[in-house]
Amino acid sequence: MFPDDTVSSAPPVGLPREELVRALVAAFPAAARQPGEPAAATVLPIHGGRAAALERLSQLEPVAYARTRNHVDGAVSRLSPWIRHGVLSLAEVRDRALELAPDPQAAEKFVSELGWRDYWRQVHAAVADGINADLEPPAAATRIPQSDRMPPDVLAATTGMACIDAFVHRLHTTGWLHNHERMWLASWLVHVRGVHWRAGADWFLSHLVDGDPASNHLSWQWVAGTFSAKPYIFNRDNLETFTAGSHCRRCPVFGVCDVEGSYEDLAARLFASGSGPRPGPTPRIRPAAAWRPGEAGPAPQRPLVWLTLDSAAATSPAAAAHPTSPTVFVVDPAWLAAEQPALKRLVFLWECLADLPEVEIQVGDPRTILPARALALGCDAIAVADTPCPLVRRAALTIAEAVPVHVAVWPAFCDRSRVTDLGRFSRFWQKAGRTALTPTQR
Repeated sequence: MFPDDTVSSAPPVGLPREELVRALVAAFPAAARQPGEPAAATVLPIHGGRAAALERLSQLEPVAYARTRNHVDGAVSRLSPWIRHGVLSLAEVRDRALELAPDPQAAEKFVSELGWRDYWRQVHAAVADGINADLEPPAAATRIPQSDRMPPDVLAATTGMACIDAFVHRLHTTGWLHNHERMWLASWLVHVRGVHWRAGADWFLSHLVDGDPASNHLSWQWVAGTFSAKPYIFNRDNLETFTAGSHCRRCPVFGVCDVEGSYEDLAARLFASGSGPRPGPTPRIRPAAAWRPGEAGPAPQRPLVWLTLDSAAATSPAAAAHPTSPTVFVVDPAWLAAEQPALKRLVFLWECLADLPEVEIQVGDPRTILPARALALGCDAIAVADTPCPLVRRAALTIAEAVPVHVAVWPAFCDRSRVTDLGRFSRFWQKAGRTALTPTQR
């Protein structure tokens, strides 16, 4: 089982990787029991921390990205794990893309993909736990009974479809998939195997090193057609085009698999007669008000810096604003129970936190731990980076009853002041997109 609400210490940062893996297995044994999780001594492929992030950022190719991004061997950035944990901000990555491109328009496609991540975060802040349920009625009525459980053959990567089994194996062992592979796998699970999108989204969230409820769950809803005008359908032609046929050539069900046929053929086979793009108006989602849980009084002089999953790094704006303040990361049992993070996710997280060698890591309820630590350390407030996470936001409201909570904002990625509706990305980007092509003023 995962730890309960009892406050306890966690493995320290800075351990050699194999020692860290063993320590995390001992502290969080359920993480090591996730399907397909590598053995404790395995060197995982993605390293956390600022040095690894900057190395990856140095390889960014925004112009090539625009041309090849849909191909699984294309020039995608692979920066999502560090963006998710706040090691890199969207503004920093955007600025680097603009530096490397001959003009802003050459970087526009890459920046717009960063815009999707910002958009998902704004939707998450607006609907909070609502991302866990359909945001709209399904756009198309399925012919296949829905299941809320992941099929055993999928988890074991023994479906017999070479592409699906390869995607599952890579997800379990590396914690990362190309965006097209995520979409294909999600579409096949939801529309062909009848797995409810929430079950698939939860499975992804356990394993993805860049696991972010906003981008993950809302992307699954987009595929399922519960936050989009039509469901996304995976077919073999698309797979072959963007993988150079690498899976199909060796697949035992080549020519007779579940995704043979055109989009129209598959739509007719998978969805009820007459089912198609949703008629009528799409939803209107108003942006959330600025998150300010309890900032009455003067600016803090020596706050306790609260690091969260969105800001697990020295680059957290709260940590950057208060570099001499003590820092605490709290492993919330509610997060462990909800997301059931696999071992590789925890290893990456600890390696990010290691950039703050004095960080204190505890397991327990942040509503109990943080006020007590602030008092013990003589801090006059708690500083935390802005986040859409409902768990953090709710905890901060409770904490603010005892200790002032100050929210530090991230460097601006775009100007959202004209955004009044988050019901579709196109509406959001029409109002904010041009401002995202402006570099940060220094």
